Amino acid sequence: MTQHAVVIVGGGPTGLMLAAELALARVDVAIVERRLTQDLAGSRAGGLHSRTIEVLDQRGVVDRFLSEGQVAQVGGFAQIKLDMSDFPTRHPYGLGLWQSHFERILAGWVGELAVPIYRGREVRGFVEDDSGVDIELSAGKGLRAEYLVGCDGGRSLIRKAACIEFPGWDATTSSLIATVEMVEKPELGIHRTAFGIHAFGREEFEIRDGQLIFKDVGPIRVMVPEQHPGPAGEPTLHDLSAALIKVCGTDYGAHSPTFISRFTDMARQAAAYRAGRVLLAGDAAHVHSPVGGQGLNTGVQDAVNLGWKLAQVVKRISPESLLDTYHAERHPVAARVLRNTMAQVALLRTDDRTEALRDAVSELLRMDEPRKRFAARMSGLDIHYDLGQHDRGDHEVSQGLNGPDPVDQRPNSEVHPLLGRRIPDLDLMTATGPLRVFTLLHSARPVLLNIGAPGAFDLTPWAGRVQWVDAKLANAKDVGTWELPALGAVPAPTAVLIRPDGHVAWVGDRDGTCSGLPAALSTWFGPPNGGPAPSRPAS
Repeated sequence: MTQHAVVIVGGGPTGLMLAAELALARVDVAIVERRLTQDLAGSRAGGLHSRTIEVLDQRGVVDRFLSEGQVAQVGGFAQIKLDMSDFPTRHPYGLGLWQSHFERILAGWVGELAVPIYRGREVRGFVEDDSGVDIELSAGKGLRAEYLVGCDGGRSLIRKAACIEFPGWDATTSSLIATVEMVEKPELGIHRTAFGIHAFGREEFEIRDGQLIFKDVGPIRVMVPEQHPGPAGEPTLHDLSAALIKVCGTDYGAHSPTFISRFTDMARQAAAYRAGRVLLAGDAAHVHSPVGGQGLNTGVQDAVNLGWKLAQVVKRISPESLLDTYHAERHPVAARVLRNTMAQVALLRTDDRTEALRDAVSELLRMDEPRKRFAARMSGLDIHYDLGQHDRGDHEVSQGLNGPDPVDQRPNSEVHPLLGRRIPDLDLMTATGPLRVFTLLHSARPVLLNIGAPGAFDLTPWAGRVQWVDAKLANAKDVGTWELPALGAVPAPTAVLIRPDGHVAWVGDRDGTCSGLPAALSTWFGPPNGGPAPSRPAS
């Protein structure tokens, strides 16, 4: 039986990103993937949102993706466009890039990090004990790991075998997506009819002024609604033909499919993201309608939140309780995504009353404040983790699927607005020359960024775990205030403790003192000199 510190089941976007994060932390990680190659047939996710692009920038690999995708203002809410070109980020846009290409590029990076992938194998089951998990595979010897992470999709075997409940809402609609040859050429683009929304496109496209311009060659990509939610089984060419005839009056002579699948508006979320030594991420933890394009992005960001925490636990830097913060932080994010997609599905109905509501919402989203709020939400730039350092009030208490917005943007007056939010990618001047904040995160290590008086902190008890950088802000506009998406200007701190995922774990007092810093360091990056880990930082 081959042993690894962590075994990830599923080599899609979430599993690959998690493997990269663990490999950067020098953790022995392996992936089990049922596909023989990374090739992915058909139309799945079609792009990256701004925060995911930032995450890739934090790791120094973003140019690989930008060079193959198409930058554009592609964000929207229920297909109502949201322009975010004025947002304070280096990436105020989305990236048009098919999932197949995203996976290929990501897998290339993971290969460079020397992560082994057991291809052509499926997990048959697992047995957990006090020190690890024995994993039975469909072929070859089994594996043993300290931790097992299910990134194996919405029908996750890992989730089911771990007996983690998956509550939510059943499907009310379903659509077929396919890649086929057609005798007759349909009108390419998105079409709204009394039957719902259907679309035709091609693999190759350009984005010009926010519009998709398809090449005139290649197979046709199809999305067509079904009259009633389809069965659980795999759809056939006959099913596709029947749906096309119902909606369009013809099937355009569809033949030779290379891919046919079905998606629905089912919305479900794992009741727990962790059960002992088993964790879930990506679609294994949450499923929803693909409208808004948030699924892949949410999964990648799950991985970046989990990776450094799991690495520290495996390396005995932090106690196992650190893993509980993964659920506490990411469960509310996906709960909001579920509700967002449910709202969008409702707004995409094409009856007269919904069209009237859609017109009203569209008018609201043309106003500056609603546009910024929803664009920040859809792009992931507004995510705010409640780090538990203060009583934040009822409006930010995470209440799961049926509660209020769990990632509320309103700051508590007692807490610096940066705490729990993404660090802006500011330009810095250091003793070794100019650099960007995101450059400090390339190695996926935490950073204490001191912008105040040099030498104000003592990091000796955390030497080797946390980078310490003394710097000055390179741009005069950043000296007094920093701009955050949707939130606006916030007071510029004297120092910040930045987690490997790019979120701020501590903010220095304006008087330059380090109140709360030792507790924050111990909570997130292990006890000093191997001492007992304290509870979360007190207010």
